[in-house]
Amino acid sequence: MVQQYKPLYTVKEVSKILLINAATVYELMNSGKLPYLILGSRKVRGSDLEKFIENYPLAEVKENEA
Repeated sequence: MVQQYKPLYTVKEVSKILLINAATVYELMNSGKLPYLILGSRKVRGSDLEKFIENYPLAEVKENEA
């Protein structure tokens, strides 16, 4: 869960929140889809992570998949 009071997340924490591996988090960062700061290592602001989740395209469900 993204915690509002937590200002920064590590790549490992982001991967746990998004349920993806760290390599995919780095791909999202490198492609510019997930903004990050470099503070010793890459960190993601909590506000940017929330925006990323809220704006990520939703999958379309077809009738035969429901």
